[in-house]
Amino acid sequence: AVVFWLGWAAGETVATVLFGFVAFFALREFITLSPTRRGDHRSLILAFFVVLPIQFWLVITKHFDLFTVFIPVYVFLLLPLVSALANDPTRFLERNAKLQWGIMVCVYGMSHVPALLLLNFKNYVGKGAFLVFFLVLVVQICMVVQHFAARQLKSTPLAPEISTSFHWRSWLAGVLAGSLFGGVISALTPFKPAQALAMAFIACVAGSMGHFVMKALKRDRGITNWGMQGRSITGASGLLDRVDALCFAAPVFFHSVRWYFGL
Repeated sequence: AVVFWLGWAAGETVATVLFGFVAFFALREFITLSPTRRGDHRSLILAFFVVLPIQFWLVITKHFDLFTVFIPVYVFLLLPLVSALANDPTRFLERNAKLQWGIMVCVYGMSHVPALLLLNFKNYVGKGAFLVFFLVLVVQICMVVQHFAARQLKSTPLAPEISTSFHWRSWLAGVLAGSLFGGVISALTPFKPAQALAMAFIACVAGSMGHFVMKALKRDRGITNWGMQGRSITGASGLLDRVDALCFAAPVFFHSVRWYFGL
């Protein structure tokens, strides 16, 4: 958080670049724990050193219409082609789906966080960092409350093979806590209290469900947290463990804000 605020103080471009590095390391954790073959090397180089920089460059230059479709449309068509040219059909669908999923979550999702800095609200110029702060805070409060509520409520897990701590009551407690807190801190945002509560609710639902989906991916890989062999650059758990909910919440929140306020 301190690094981000320093980056924001140095300028929106620096802050966007910082989020680009977060996306880079998150994608690295995702790919490291997924099977790859020699035929994937070109696609991996393309993902890390072409797609990722272009996506964040589109954010910096405010090409919002292009940055929202660049990965879901153009990159999704290009990556399988590059992989096919490597002449390796073994598990072709699985390998490409894995890479496309990683890019979608880690790069596309994360790129929407700094994009909030560049939204032009009336009488809210230069305050985009508070909008990012709002998004991160409500999503993390939702996740923390859901975690502690699950420990207190002895309910039957909804999907025990994926998560033993996910039940509807704890999920609802987390979503309500994050949403209500969003309404309380509406003064930091360009929203009215009711609008802030609604936007926080959207972010919390998207983030918590995204976190649940990422748990399913971890169970498929047979791991408890992201990061090579249980270790990561952040210590206790992988970097992706800390931002996975944000990667899902950010695009939903960003486009909801743009659509509702006509930005």
